[in-house]
Amino acid sequence: MIRKPFQWIVNRLPYSEPFLFVDEILKVNEKSAEGTYTFKPDAAFYEGHFKNNPVTPGVLLTECCAQIGLVSLGIYLLGEDRKIEDLKIGMSSSQMEFLLPVFPGERVRVTSELSYFRFHKLKCNVKMFNEEGKLVCKGTLAGMMGVHNE
Repeated sequence: MIRKPFQWIVNRLPYSEPFLFVDEILKVNEKSAEGTYTFKPDAAFYEGHFKNNPVTPGVLLTECCAQIGLVSLGIYLLGEDRKIEDLKIGMSSSQMEFLLPVFPGERVRVTSELSYFRFHKLKCNVKMFNEEGKLVCKGTLAGMMGVHNE
C-alpha cells in the first residue's frame, strides 16, 4: 500500500462525495499547498453542462481550487495535532480567471500560495493546471475558518 503523507488533511476536510474535489494532497507547508483531483466522467452535472459537449462548470473549478488551495492549507496551518471535530468554513471572496475548459475524466493539479492567515481569515493565490501542464484557471480566494470544539 502506498502511503500518502497528507491523507490526514483529506480525512479532515468537511466534504464528502459527491462534493469532495480532492483526491490527494501532494505537498503542503506553511506557505503553499498542491493537490490533485480527477473529475468523474459520470458526474451528474455533465448531463446539462453543456448538451452534447460536457464541460466542468467554472464554479466547480473554483470549488476544487478552494478545497485544495484554501481549506486543505488551512487545516495544515491549524496543525495535525489539533483536534478538529467541527470545522466551520465559509468563502468570503473569490476572483477567478478561466483560461481553458476541463472535460469529464480530466485530472487537474491545483497549487496555492499563502497571502495571509490571521484572525481566522485565510487568503491564497491559486492556479489550476491540466494534465498537459497548461494553466486552466487562476485567481485569489479568501475564506474564514473556525473550530467550534475548543
